Amino acid sequence: MYLNRIHFNNFKNFEEKTFDFSPKINAFVGNNGRGKTNILDAIYYLSHLKSYFNHSDKLNIRFGEEFFMVEGWFNKDGEEDHIQCGVHVAQKKTAKRNLKAYDRLSDHVGKFPAVIISPYDRDLISEGSDVRRKFIDSIISQSDATYLANLIRYNKVLQQRNALLKYFAANRTFDAVQLDIFDQEILQLGEKIYHKRKDFVEDFKPIFQKYYEYISTGKEIVEIEYKSDLEETTTDYLKYNLAKDKVLQYTSSGIHKDDLKFKISDHPIKKFGSQGQQKSFLISLKLAQLEIIKTQLKVTPILLLDDIFDKLDESRVEQLIKLVNEEHFGQIFLSDTHPERTQNVLSKINEKHAIFEL
Repeated sequence: MYLNRIHFNNFKNFEEKTFDFSPKINAFVGNNGRGKTNILDAIYYLSHLKSYFNHSDKLNIRFGEEFFMVEGWFNKDGEEDHIQCGVHVAQKKTAKRNLKAYDRLSDHVGKFPAVIISPYDRDLISEGSDVRRKFIDSIISQSDATYLANLIRYNKVLQQRNALLKYFAANRTFDAVQLDIFDQEILQLGEKIYHKRKDFVEDFKPIFQKYYEYISTGKEIVEIEYKSDLEETTTDYLKYNLAKDKVLQYTSSGIHKDDLKFKISDHPIKKFGSQGQQKSFLISLKLAQLEIIKTQLKVTPILLLDDIFDKLDESRVEQLIKLVNEEHFGQIFLSDTHPERTQNVLSKINEKHAIFEL
């Protein structure tokens, strides 16, 4: 699978733009502020129907305009697929595949997978557990529609339970029967999600470690640990924490508190990892993500590399180049502020490529 062409209107800093791509490697080079990352995000949007960088779709609309539209032409299994998606300030987001609107936007998940590696990935290390949960959930959901449905339902029921706890506090009342209805569904869905996440991390970890060992040439030992309330509590953990939840007015335990612990040489990489080690860690996470998706979906995701060479020493850059050249990757897009560096990197990769100067 690869992206032949992309066209967008009023997307971020672009009024209108069209690009025709090489099926292998495409590089966007130019000074900061030219929109290199925005082009990668437009490609990501075609895959996920959402921006990698902005939580609100409306933030992607060009300043002073009322809408944006992104469309792309993919070659998949020898056939062309046309994807359109758009957002208007006064309307709901729309998405179409070959001019036919999706019944649900979630039906698009996993159809045209893409993995992005960006400086913003540092949030996986520096921010809270919700960022790391979203990371594993997004991977699992692309190949498991049941998991995605369970996750959506869990979050909805969780919101309802929290709203009920707030209602009880505001009105100085309590209805155990009404609360139990939500509790039972949260417990059932939570157990399914927990086991799926646990199995996923066990499969994911050795693949991630393989890539880190390659990039770092085996200089450090890294580890991922999955932490969940369900590992340590009984099936009655909602009842056990009820008094606490009534005071806090929200659900304090469950799979919505799960986390991943990232370690280097048995220490938190957030505190003990250098910038180069942290970037190598993040690149390895994303390359493992790509391999898992490729195995599950039987299609090679597009790889988006945003400012990938920053903060990596020469040896790690060299290893990354060798990896991309030797491993069976599909279509690759990269951005860089140094045209000569990009040209030097591409000269070492035995694949067709196109360079776009912005």
